[in-house]
Amino acid sequence: MATITLKNIPADLHRELKKRAEENHRSLNGEILATLKSASDQSRPVDPAALIREARAARKKFKRQVSAREIRTWIRRGRL
Repeated sequence: MATITLKNIPADLHRELKKRAEENHRSLNGEILATLKSASDQSRPVDPAALIREARAARKKFKRQVSAREIRTWIRRGRL
């Protein structure tokens, strides 16, 4: 794998990336890689089948049925 060194990152950008990493349960490096991948994927068309697979994989992580009310509560609390 290739390695990249980033220099002169503005403090506010660094804070934002660290915050997003924590919210997404990733390392700072993982968050930066996910951000770069997302930015590079935006020029590609959306694959509905891939989105469905990702949603099903995410759903399997829950041990029980989650209600819409619980999801709305989590969103209000900033957990999603």
